[in-house]
Amino acid sequence: MLRLILFLFIGSTLAGIGVVAALTMGFYETRPILIAAGVGAVLGVVISWLVASRLQEA
Repeated sequence: MLRLILFLFIGSTLAGIGVVAALTMGFYETRPILIAAGVGAVLGVVISWLVASRLQEA
């Protein structure tokens, strides 16, 4: 449950950062924006899993 809650915040933040980065670099097509959002979401899964593991150990 903790991983899901963390993913809601971390995943959406990283996906948003990816979209803003793609738009800043001049990629205005759908595909690069979706790829950037997907990469951010995947990184969010990994990071939220690591953070939740560390928090449960403490």
